[in-house]
Amino acid sequence: MDITGLKQAIFGITLSLLCSASAQADSHTEIIDAISQLQKAWAEVNYQSEGKEQTEDFIELIAAADALVADHPEAAPAYVWRGIIQSTYAGAKGGLGALKLAKAAKADLEQALALDPETMNGSVYTSLGTLYFNVPGWPIGFGNDKKAEQLLLKALTLNPDGIDSNYFYASYLQAKGRNNEAKQFFLKAQNAAPRRDRPLADAGRQKEIAEALATLETD
Repeated sequence: MDITGLKQAIFGITLSLLCSASAQADSHTEIIDAISQLQKAWAEVNYQSEGKEQTEDFIELIAAADALVADHPEAAPAYVWRGIIQSTYAGAKGGLGALKLAKAAKADLEQALALDPETMNGSVYTSLGTLYFNVPGWPIGFGNDKKAEQLLLKALTLNPDGIDSNYFYASYLQAKGRNNEAKQFFLKAQNAAPRRDRPLADAGRQKEIAEALATLETD
């Protein structure tokens, strides 16, 4: 991605934090603004960056999320998005270093649940379920397929028509060889209403959905 764009996004997050410190009455609005900046920056890093540049971008995003959590320790969405950033970075990084990131993401997502179980329309359950499915099980990690499915289904009860809730459950089903079920949920994700404030994330996810459906057709 264009590093200037990321720098501008990080600046926007920092500016939001400064504003909330000087105007506590508007803290909720400032958190929303900062989360929006994180979401946009994450989409750019996840779908447009590669290699060393992506690694550097993820590190900067985590630092921005750290600042947001420090400034708003009672805001569940701040923990959700730090967890999402850490877990995505773990997937890109791989290896033993990824497990440390995954554990940190798990802690953040569990903290978000403790603060607000229905925060961000079920996104926390989608992210946590995906972690449980992708992380190795005992004795290496905390992975647990049964727990993963429970969490992914919980996300669907909170957001039955969402692109991410349907996509990640479909991905779980596909990995389990339950292809007929997976196709149904991929199609539902494909037909999800666009998120006006997240066009880049939607475009990236739709590409992943199309690729998954093409794979199912060849199986």
